Amino acid sequence: MIQKRKGMLPKSVIPLSLIASGILLSDSGLEKSLNTTTRNWVGNDFDVPVDDYTRYIPIALMYTADIVGVDAKSHWFDQTKNLAISMVLTDVLTKFLKNSIYKVRPNGFNDKSFPSGHTSISFSTGSVLYEEFKDTSPILAYSGYGLAATTGAFRLLNNKHWVSDVMVGAGLGVLVTKLVYHFDYLFKWNPFVKSKDITFIPRYDDNTVGFYFSKKL
Repeated sequence: MIQKRKGMLPKSVIPLSLIASGILLSDSGLEKSLNTTTRNWVGNDFDVPVDDYTRYIPIALMYTADIVGVDAKSHWFDQTKNLAISMVLTDVLTKFLKNSIYKVRPNGFNDKSFPSGHTSISFSTGSVLYEEFKDTSPILAYSGYGLAATTGAFRLLNNKHWVSDVMVGAGLGVLVTKLVYHFDYLFKWNPFVKSKDITFIPRYDDNTVGFYFSKKL
């Protein structure tokens, strides 16, 4: 019989606080002042697209750690499953909010500013890395959040998002991933749990994300 896990509320405090704070800050004078200050600091032509890549680095770090033998919370298949569910749910929720809430980006490009999709995905992947290695490699675990914060920072510096967009995106990514890991016992199916001769390696080439599978015969 499946037993309920306790303690979801404490895990939700930080992401819910980020979401609530972002909602309160949205369209405020303070938010506009912060954007003006940022523009004065870096200039209106600043555009360094590292945020297109940092959101996926936690994924590469997780599988690299698996390959070199760092102990993780889950089997690689369960890692992949939780990662996929977290990213898909985060992406769907983020796009729903973007299409439902009218908010023009600070650079005026379109009205899909709220919340930040780059930030939500980066905090989702960063949270997966954290959940997998928080007990065995804290530096590796927290590096995911560092990369996610870098992604959010560059969304601001590149004038693609407002502060509230980034805060809510971060909260969504963390909250969804926390929920996925909290209830992962509901979908524990793993056909590879006893397989020792399968290698799984992610790849990124020409803006395409994929995976290599290798099985020894």
